[in-house]
Amino acid sequence: MNARDYPRPSVSVDLVVLTIVDAQLRVLLVKRKIPPFKGSWALPGGFVRVGEGDDQGEDLDAAARRELQEETGLGPDRVFLEQLFTFGKAGRDPRMRVITVAYYALVRPDLAPLVRAGGDVSDAEWVEVSALEKMELAFDHRDIAQAALERVRGKLDYSDIAFELVPVTFTIPELRHVYAIVAGREVDPGNFRRRFNRMMENGVLEKAPGKRITVSKPATVYRFKRAS
Repeated sequence: MNARDYPRPSVSVDLVVLTIVDAQLRVLLVKRKIPPFKGSWALPGGFVRVGEGDDQGEDLDAAARRELQEETGLGPDRVFLEQLFTFGKAGRDPRMRVITVAYYALVRPDLAPLVRAGGDVSDAEWVEVSALEKMELAFDHRDIAQAALERVRGKLDYSDIAFELVPVTFTIPELRHVYAIVAGREVDPGNFRRRFNRMMENGVLEKAPGKRITVSKPATVYRFKRAS
C-alpha cells in the first residue's frame, strides 16, 4: 500500500479558552498576523505536526498542549484542557482541505492576566462571550466557540467543571456567582446551598485556611479537594 495513493487533508487544533474577568465569562481571541484572514480575530490554534518516515509526528492532545503554551504562554499543567469536537466542513479553510479538532480550556481568573500573545498572532484579548454574536471571526471559529459554550454549560449540572473557573479558595457566594455567570442565568441561593452541602458531604470540597473579608463579617473559604 502506497500512502501517496490516498487523499491527505491537513489537521489542525483550535482552542476555546474561557475564563471569568470582571464577573463576565470571556473567551480568548487572538489577532492573526498571516493570511488567510490576516488582521482578523480568531481562536488560538495551529496545525498538528507531522513527521517523516516512521515518525508520524505528534498526538492530537500534544498538539493542543503545545498550541496552548505557544499562543497564550500558559502551561497545560495550569489549565483544564479537554477535547471538544471535530469540525471538517468542506471550505472551512480557503487554503486547502483542513479538518480541525477543537479543544476547550478553562483558566482560573488569577491566571488570566498572565496570558500573552505568541506564535503567529499579534495580539490577544479576553472578549465577553455575548459579543461573539456580532463579531466576524476567522474560519468557522464562532461556531466552534458556541459549541464549547454549550458543552461547558451542559456539564455544570453533573460535573465539578465550575471549579476550574474559580480562584484556589472561594466563598459559597463566590462559587454560586461563578455557576450563574457560566450558565448565563441566576442560581437560586437555597438550591445552591443544598448542592454545596452535598459536595461537602461527598468530599468534593473542603474548608481552606483563612477567611475572606466581606462587608458584614469574615467569611469561611473553601477549596476543591483534588484527588491525591
